[in-house]
Amino acid sequence: MTNPVTQADSVFLKRFAMLIGFLALVAVLLIALALHIYGSHPPPQNPDKQKLTEQRIAPVGGVYAGDTGRAAMQAAQEAAAKAAASQVAYGGTTDGKTIYGSLCHTCHDAGVAGAPKISDKSAWAARVAAGEDTLLKHAIEGFTGKAGVMPPKGGNPALNDAQMKAVVEYILSQVK
Repeated sequence: MTNPVTQADSVFLKRFAMLIGFLALVAVLLIALALHIYGSHPPPQNPDKQKLTEQRIAPVGGVYAGDTGRAAMQAAQEAAAKAAASQVAYGGTTDGKTIYGSLCHTCHDAGVAGAPKISDKSAWAARVAAGEDTLLKHAIEGFTGKAGVMPPKGGNPALNDAQMKAVVEYILSQVK
């Protein structure tokens, strides 16, 4: 019985096995090099990692019961109002048109909640006659009347008085 593998096939198989062995050795060496480099240069850590973790595991809500709970709830509401007031809306811009286009147009273009439409000059006539100071006071503090409801600062407590004045002046320029 003769060997079914010829001499040429035997030489090929030996060389192919050596090539595969060499490639496996190169792969192992590259993996070892990568582990060494990774070990000596670890990836940077996020400095806000602890803060992000605390935000993820923070409770969604709170339970307030009795007088102690009522006091805690009021303190939380005051803290939230102060935090909102400390932020400046719209990058602090005092461009009335920009603020109107971002916030006020929602109600004053459609007449939501009895808000006078900016295009309806007759609806603004009595308000303009009351004076800019009255309009500014109602815009800042809010207003509830027969004609409709104006939330304080248009519903955005982050607006400051100068921004509200700019918006009132812009609206007055449009309705006169």
